[in-house]
Amino acid sequence: MQPLPIRTTVVGSYPFPGWLEFSVKHLNEFGNADKEELIEDAVIAAIHDQVTAGLDVITDGEQTRLDFNLSFYGFVKGIKENTDELRKFGPPAHDQRGKNSIVDTLTAPNGLGAVKEFKRLQKLAPKGPVLKTSVPGPYTLSGRLLPNEKYKDRFAITEALLPFIKKELEDLVEAGCTEITVDEPSMSCYAYKEDTQRFVDIFNRTVAGVVGKCRLSTHLCFGNFKGRPVGYRSLKPMLPDFLNLTVNEVHIEMANREFAEIELLATFAEKMDVAVGIIDVKNYYIETEEDVVERIKKCLQYVPAEKLAVAPDCGLSQTARWASRQKLVNMVKGAKKVRESLK
Repeated sequence: MQPLPIRTTVVGSYPFPGWLEFSVKHLNEFGNADKEELIEDAVIAAIHDQVTAGLDVITDGEQTRLDFNLSFYGFVKGIKENTDELRKFGPPAHDQRGKNSIVDTLTAPNGLGAVKEFKRLQKLAPKGPVLKTSVPGPYTLSGRLLPNEKYKDRFAITEALLPFIKKELEDLVEAGCTEITVDEPSMSCYAYKEDTQRFVDIFNRTVAGVVGKCRLSTHLCFGNFKGRPVGYRSLKPMLPDFLNLTVNEVHIEMANREFAEIELLATFAEKMDVAVGIIDVKNYYIETEEDVVERIKKCLQYVPAEKLAVAPDCGLSQTARWASRQKLVNMVKGAKKVRESLK
């Protein structure tokens, strides 16, 4: 089905309610049924905020995940948490996330948990919005694992993880998921210094089993750990190779970069639909409806309305809920206003 013009969507994550963070610190005081109730209530809250805002596409807010990808390591066998290298003090930065040691052959005998998340979303979401699941790609997921003699570098680890993610995507489609985002921010962060053709090959092999079976997108950004980027923030190193990614839609961070290189959106739009990040998740300025209208009109100079979606730059997990909620409300209002003006 052809998507709406100027479709409103999100990347994946949404802020945890404060009570959920508090409860996680006291999990030993909860029974298993209590824990499932906590999770469902958090997902219901995330759904409520997205549906109330009027989004065309919603997720479960990734309420069961630690960050957008770290909790996936809990499903992979052969990993041991390594806290020795963790920097605990000083300004927030990516080196405070720590890395895991590989102590055995990497396996994922029970999948990666995304199918269970999607089925919960299916059960709890109202009819109307499209339900989307986001899954980290293998190169991004490899970033917090330390190489060893068996897996000698990051690319070797990536190749070991690739079949697990490929299978998870296929299982999601089998479960009825019609829209999937494969998050590969590490590819966009390091496109300036790594082989971009190799990145494209890795990505396309990962998604090969679901091409044509769902609406497939990828999210390319420059990092957002506690509101801070990590990568070289330019689209130019990604071109022209990233145009060969096998996706229906590419999501591109723009708002936090003050719409730098916006003219390059036209290049992407020649090959795929483009979801533009027009809401800055790193800034507590609440974009007004008028801001949104102005930004969308700017995007329409380079991307036709029928190929354009709008979204926050990244997931909203690092943005306070009160701000996230109002940013989404105004984004949808502005998008609807522009959509109506095109009729």
